[in-house]
Amino acid sequence: MTTKFPDGFLFGVATSAYQIEGAWNKDGKGESIWDTFTHNNPEKINLGSNGDVACNSYYMYKEDVQLLKELGVDIYRFSISWTRILPTGHINEINQAGIDYYNKLIDELIANGIQPMVTMYHWDLPQPLQNLGGWTNPLIANYFEDYAHVLFTNFGDRVKWWNTINEPTSIILGYSGPLNMAPKVLTHGHGAYLVMHSILLAHARAYRLYDKKFRESQQGKVSIVVFTSWFVPKTESAEDKAATDRARQICIDWILHPIYSSTGDYPPLLKKWFAEKSKSNGYFRSCLPRFTEEEVEFVRGTWDYLGLNYYTTFLISAGLHGHGVHIEDADLEVSHDPSWKTAGTSKWIKDTPWGFREVLKWVAKRYENPPIIITENGYPDNGDLADVNRINFLISHMTEVLRAVNTDGSHVFGYIVWSLLDNFEWPCGYSEKFGLYHVDFEDSNRKRTAKESARFFADLVSTRKLPESIKHKIAGGASLLLSMMQ
Repeated sequence: MTTKFPDGFLFGVATSAYQIEGAWNKDGKGESIWDTFTHNNPEKINLGSNGDVACNSYYMYKEDVQLLKELGVDIYRFSISWTRILPTGHINEINQAGIDYYNKLIDELIANGIQPMVTMYHWDLPQPLQNLGGWTNPLIANYFEDYAHVLFTNFGDRVKWWNTINEPTSIILGYSGPLNMAPKVLTHGHGAYLVMHSILLAHARAYRLYDKKFRESQQGKVSIVVFTSWFVPKTESAEDKAATDRARQICIDWILHPIYSSTGDYPPLLKKWFAEKSKSNGYFRSCLPRFTEEEVEFVRGTWDYLGLNYYTTFLISAGLHGHGVHIEDADLEVSHDPSWKTAGTSKWIKDTPWGFREVLKWVAKRYENPPIIITENGYPDNGDLADVNRINFLISHMTEVLRAVNTDGSHVFGYIVWSLLDNFEWPCGYSEKFGLYHVDFEDSNRKRTAKESARFFADLVSTRKLPESIKHKIAGGASLLLSMMQ
């Protein structure tokens, strides 16, 4: 197998605003749902931590850009804080200090030869909009379009890669499920469906707005980012196989089918399943909202590429009100094969690179092989500088990406590592470290230190090929030999 990436293949790293910026109430920034949730419910976050300071990147963005330059990456994926731009979430109050900050960051990136990729929404909804129902309120699609208009107007002359919304199925967790995700407003049996419906319409509004007012002059690309996992049946029973198909469609197709399929709308299997479940639960109509014919056409085709995140694979078995599933009416349970190696400190990520390739094959087959950029893939640990396991994880997963490209014909054109820095990892606080650079959170200056994975990734970006073996010096003068998975 060739270990060289195709010409023009993009390499990058990613972060998000709440996880690294800090300065949560500085220079006119408004309050987000994660500000509210972490301040009011510290017991729900590991060690009661929050993103008030985080990596202090609001003040240290120039240092961060120099780290990106050290890595030699082509592209930096970061998110914009909605409340730093629109403190109340609404268009009538624009915060110029927020505009200035992102202008400085974007200009610094471009001056150092790095393409900015902006995610408009990475989970930090303005609290005033949550007070109006958040993503369960259908009017939020209008508010998001207004926000997108401000971003395109102020930054679109330089930003050519736009992700509208990061991981719709993860956003659902704030309205459904056991995890401590903001806003933690549980809306049993309804919220998840309303949230997804609003997200798809919000994404489409931003995309159509770009088409109408900005594309001709700015010549950028707009897409959405989907969280994917791979799912395999726990047994060979017909029930487990059917449940596995449901899991794949809920995780992947619920978002992709309305946007990327030739017919649009929700997947037929999910429409039928949720309608029947709603009826059996005593409702007169399906809890999954309907798109009008006009809305189906409005959402369909609103893509220029696909942003795809992958971390792990799950076993699936049929089961009523299944454990570990954010949609109770899916009637399935998730688990892991005990032989699968746990990825570092994670409770949910198993080191299953083969599932990555299967996801890419699934998307290529069902959606006519759209151009894909891997927008997240990463490994959590305790922040070790000699992070051999992270390097092995990245090599094995990128190997599967190359196999998908070279053997399966998947149209993958880039790979972005999560994350540039150790940062605030939502309910896990600072207990899980995904960064290529270590951050000392006990240091008021938030000192950054390159890990071995940063050196590995810089070498990879420079050579544009996976190593058959690499050798670095690590702490204490020992040597480290890593072999690529064959």
